Parts: sequence; C-alpha cells; structure tokens
Amino acid sequence: MFFIHRCIMDMTKYKFLQQGVAMPAMNNILSKWVPVSERSRSLALVYSGMYLGSVTGLAFSPFLIYKFGWPSVFYSFGSLGTVWFATWAAKAYSTPLEDPGISAEEKKLIISETTSGEPVTTIPWGVILSKPPVWALIACHFCHNWGTFILLTWMPTYYNQVLKFNLTESSLFCVLPWLTMAISANVGGWIADTLVSRGTSVTTVRKIMQSIGFLGPAFFLSQLSHIDSPALAVLCMACSQGSDAFSQSGLYSNHQDIGPRYAGVLLGLSNTAGVLAGVFGTAATGYILQHGLP
Repeated sequence: MFFIHRCIMDMTKYKFLQQGVAMPAMNNILSKWVPVSERSRSLALVYSGMYLGSVTGLAFSPFLIYKFGWPSVFYSFGSLGTVWFATWAAKAYSTPLEDPGISAEEKKLIISETTSGEPVTTIPWGVILSKPPVWALIACHFCHNWGTFILLTWMPTYYNQVLKFNLTESSLFCVLPWLTMAISANVGGWIADTLVSRGTSVTTVRKIMQSIGFLGPAFFLSQLSHIDSPALAVLCMACSQGSDAFSQSGLYSNHQDIGPRYAGVLLGLSNTAGVLAGVFGTAATGYILQHGLP
C-alpha cells in the first residue's frame, strides 16, 4: 500500500512539473501569432479552455467514479491528453513562418502586426530583473493566485461542510464558478481590445481590467460571511470567479505588452511567484481553519 501511495505521489509531482511549462509556452506562442489589437480576447479565449477543462472534470468525475470506480477518472482524462498531444504535435507550429498551411500573404500580415521580433538566442536576466514593471507583474501574480488557489482547493470543502451539499451537489456547484470564468474572460477580452482600438492606452486598460479582477472577488467573497442562503453563497462564489477572470485582460496579457520577445520568460517568472502563493495560501487557510487566527 505504501508503494502504491508513493507511486501516485511521485507521478503527481512529475505531472505538475510538466504542466508548469504550459502557460509560459502558450504566452510565447501567442506573442508570435496574435496581433496586438487582438491580444486580450485571444489570450482570454485560450485561457477559457482551462476553465472549461475544470468544468468538464468537475462535472463528469463523480459520474465516472460512481459508474466505473475512481481509476476511470485517470484513465479517461489521461487518454484524452494523449489524443490532444498527438493532434498538437501534428498541427501546431511555433511561428507563422513554420506553418505550411497558411499563405505567404497571411504570414506577412501576421508578422507585420506582431511585435515578437527575431528569435531569442540569449535571455538578459539582469536587464529583465532590473525593471520595475517586471516586479509589478510578479507581485500582481502572487496576489492573484493567493485567492485563486485557495478557492480551487477549498471550494468543495466549503460547499460540503458549510453549505451541507453532498459530493454530487458539491461537484455540480463547483462547476458554476469555472463556467462563469470562461464566459467572463472572453467578455473582458472583448472589452479590453475595444478600449484599446478606441484610443485608450494599453496601460490604462490593463489597470482597469486587473482592478476588476481584484476588487470584484474581494467584494463578493467578503459577503459570504453575512449570507445564510446556499443559493446566494453559490451566486457570490460565481460572481467572484467571474470578475476574477477579467485578470486575463490585465495581468496575463501584460507580459506580452512589456516584453513580447520574452513573454514566456516573464510569465514563467511571475507564475513561479503565483505557484508559491498557492502553496502558502492553501496551507495558511488550512492552519486558520484548524487553529483559528492568532
């Protein structure tokens, strides 16, 4: 039994190590493929796939466990990952120049409207780490993920122990916030790109979107301690996550704004801080729930 437990833990660690490169890689590819005028809504559309993945997992996992046992969850989603990998390996290209499926005119148009420049051969770490906007991104990502990881980890427990939902109900209601995020992220992306196209500075747009992404969850989550109705609690949770998704047009788009050639590197830096926030925030929440505030 100990051996099986250890194997599961090791495989989980390897999985997260491999997933850690996904977001920087996505940012890097988008910086080469997406024009500046479409940056926010393109990034929001890509990231909404992550939210819809959470919706799918939370919605179907209880059914799979009930019908086929808990191993079926790993077999099912692992198999889908294999299908995705085969498709990605066959169809994805790092830059428009490498894609044989688009015309020369389209390649020229994409390259003229992106700002990624020549391929990166060396990374100027000293210059990057000396820039205040980079540290602002790192701090912003840390604060954002502090709340996001706490909700991701503790939401099912809150539904089960506080709102008294059973396992099936908890799973279904956990779907709603992520579905709201998928919708809100795309709405926010459209608003952000529209504002930029009408002359609002990119900096101002990023500040507006990120302010919504921070202040919205702060307001709705603070209401949970005053609410007795499960329906209103679920609504507040959904509104919190929905407003949080505006961060896709704030924080997450800003890496490409301040350093398009190093968008993947910048997201890797800020996401490292974000993951640490998830570790500390989740642990701190557990400690407070068990021992109370000092």
